Parts: sequence; C-alpha cells; structure tokens
Amino acid sequence: MKKKVISILMAGIIAASLAACGSGGSAAPTAEKTEKTEAAGGEAAEKAGGEGEGAVLNIQCWNDEFARRMRDHMPGYEAFDKDDATKGGKLGDVEVRFAVTPSTDNAYQNNLDALLPANADAAADEKVDMFLVEADYALKYVNTPVALPIADLGITEDELANQYKYTKDIVTDADGNLKGLSWQGCPGVLIYNRDIAKEVLGSDDPEEVQKAVADWDTFKKTADQLKEKGYKITSTTNDSYRVFSNNVSSPWVVDGKINVDDNIKAWVDMSKEMVDKGQTGTADLWSEDWSKGFAKDADVFCYFGPAWLINFSMGAVDDGVNEDDGSRTFAGGWAATVGPQGFYWGGTWICAAAGTDNPTAVAEIMRQMTTNEEVLTDIVKMDNDFVNNKPAMEAAATDDSFAFKPLGGQNPLGMFCEGAEKIDLSNISEYDQGCNESFQLAMKEYFEGNASYDDALQAFFKAVVEKYPELSY
Repeated sequence: MKKKVISILMAGIIAASLAACGSGGSAAPTAEKTEKTEAAGGEAAEKAGGEGEGAVLNIQCWNDEFARRMRDHMPGYEAFDKDDATKGGKLGDVEVRFAVTPSTDNAYQNNLDALLPANADAAADEKVDMFLVEADYALKYVNTPVALPIADLGITEDELANQYKYTKDIVTDADGNLKGLSWQGCPGVLIYNRDIAKEVLGSDDPEEVQKAVADWDTFKKTADQLKEKGYKITSTTNDSYRVFSNNVSSPWVVDGKINVDDNIKAWVDMSKEMVDKGQTGTADLWSEDWSKGFAKDADVFCYFGPAWLINFSMGAVDDGVNEDDGSRTFAGGWAATVGPQGFYWGGTWICAAAGTDNPTAVAEIMRQMTTNEEVLTDIVKMDNDFVNNKPAMEAAATDDSFAFKPLGGQNPLGMFCEGAEKIDLSNISEYDQGCNESFQLAMKEYFEGNASYDDALQAFFKAVVEKYPELSY
C-alpha cells in the first residue's frame, strides 16, 4: 500500500497499492557514498551476473517503493531513470526489471499465483527472481515452495542478528525456514495535532498527552472533551482499527472457520459509539475525506500509524496546502506519543523466487538492503523510514539530527524502537488481508446505520468465503 493522499487522483493510486509500508519522496539521493559503501557496491556488482547467472533480474512488486529504495540506496546499482525508479537499472552486468501490479482487487496476489508455480519452466529473461509480500498475506507464500529459504542463498543467521525478531517471525514457515527479509520495521504510535492538544488538553508535550490517551477508557473520555470543543478524535473509525486487530488473542481463522476475536468486537463497539456521538467519521482510508485531517485548519486530533504515515502520507499533501502556505505537516504541527496500545502496521518483505536464475544477485540485494548498517542508516536519514537494524535505530533514537520535521523537531524513534521489540505475531494468518478489508467494509454499513451488526457480520462472512472458498463460518 502505498499511501499518497488528498486529491482524488492520489487516493485512487493509493487504493491500488494499499498496505505496504514505506516513506520518503521520489528524489534521487544527493549524499556522496562513503568508501565503504562504494566498496560494497563494487563487490555486489561484481557478484551479480557471475557464471551461471541470468542476464535479467525480474522483481515483482505492487508499487514503486522498493524500486525507489534500490535506486537511492543499493550499492553498485545504476538506475536507468532518476525520476521513475520502476524503469529499472543495472547491477553489474545484470539488468534489473520491475513489474508493477497494483494490489487493487487482489490483482497483485493473483499475478503471483499465476507466475510463481511455473517459474522454473519460464524463459530465462522472464523468470521471477524476487517478489515482495506484505504482512497480511506473507504466510500464503512462505508456507509453499514458491519462496526459497534464505539459507539456500548463503545468507547466515549471524548476518541477520541485528534485525528485529518480529520481522523474521512473519516470514518463517511452519518448518522453521526463514523465507524473506525486510529493510524496515513498522511499529506504530499515536500522532496528534499540537494546536488541538494545547487548546483542549492544556499541553502538547508528549508525556502529558499520553496521560489523556493512556488506555481506551481514557481515550474515550478525551474524545468527549474534544467533541465539546468541536473536534473529532480521529478522522475515521478505521484509524484505530490496526491497534485493535494487532492485539487479538486468536487469529481470523481457527480450524478452517472464520473467527471474530473479542478485541475486534471491542473496536466495533467503540467505533459505533464514537460515530453516533459525532466523534469520528466513516471515510475509507486514503480517501480525500480521511486525509482532510492533515490540513492546517483541520478538526482531527489524531491518527495512528508507523513512521511511513508521518513522512509519506502526512507529508504527501496535494491539495494546494504546501510548505509555502503553512501546511500543518510542513510546519511541524504534529507530535507523537505511545497511545493506548502498541501495534504495527504494514511492512514489505523481499522473497527469493524458487526457479530464479540469479540467486547470487538476489542474495546481494537482500544482504545490502537489509543487513548493511550504513545503507540502512542512510535510508533513515533520507526517507525517515524505521529500518530493520537495532544498532542503527538505537543510535538514531538518541541523535537530534534524526528529528522529524512534521513532528516539530521531535525524534520519535525511541518509541518506535520500544514498540518493535513488543510486536507479537502469534495470531497472524494468511487470510488477514482479506478478512481485515472485508470486515472494515462491512462494519461501515453498521456504523452509518444502514445495517444491523448481525446483518453486517453476515455480509462480512459471505465476502470472506467468496474470497476464500475453503473457509466456513
């Protein structure tokens, strides 16, 4: 998913690439590479295209995020077009091609499902060498032979020692084989409007604001305070959804049957109450109405999200509000605090496709982009992404130069570091994307008074079974 926002055009693009996590703009890097990075680039380029390797490396993805990360940070990689990273480039003698299929209507997964099983028999220049997956459906591919174990590429456990555990758990198959790597982590925080905090709560200090959102009961009391002053606590019910869905005690599917966890029902109850009180709306994520809360005169108190939401979504205002006329984001009008519960949202994992004829080049890309601390630190500096390297993030968390401009100079990385260590993936399943999307869509009818809860629930069950015929309810 990537999330550019505000205009109808941007919202449409975002809907087509929903759920991946990423941040940063599209400008090519300007910082000079260090000698160490240059050396790594030379080594990576030399290894790519070696004896027995293919001449073309094909990468399947749903948007341009990874193409931009490659263009801006991969040592030894030369992009063909500095403005459009998806046009590919060269790594040594290997041509790198990106095939982009948006996620809308499950198109990206359908494309993988058509290509990957027959990949070994594909023509050399058409073989899938790498493909990207998201947390909500990673297990669908990890638990099948279409993704190669990382160990088969020669990448060792020692090389991955500094990565956050949850980023490895999410792409580990039932037999304990690690089958993907990520350069990023996506722990989330509560991001609030400083001006509204000062007016209603008397302070915009993160520690003081945290007292007003410390748990869900306190959060609801604060929503009452905000409503009295003419403000909404969130833009839409969907803003808080991931916080609840990441803290469930059971998965969406149990023994082949669709299961609605008590914590998901708690989200429904709180959301319905807040909608009825006029404390939040029902707009879809990435829609124009949802993103109006980013504007300088908005009436929305907070959003929930990882680093990418701050620097990519909130920083991608495209409605005429920009740095010159005092946008809240560009003016540093936001701040971050922990919020009622820890959670994560999104993430992109790199998988090696079974049948690739470029295992060495694939390994080098994975190694450089997910384990090279210098590369990862550069990603933090340039893109404000939270990267999958503990030493890099712990150092950045105590360095004022890593402050986020949208947060008025606040450095939230310490909160993200703490949150990343607490992420629990024990209840994820390969059905999460379909179930999450269908549930939010069905409950919108309930929140807006167009259906009873039971009718909305039945609509959800039917939608999920249509997507996954093997399930029952």
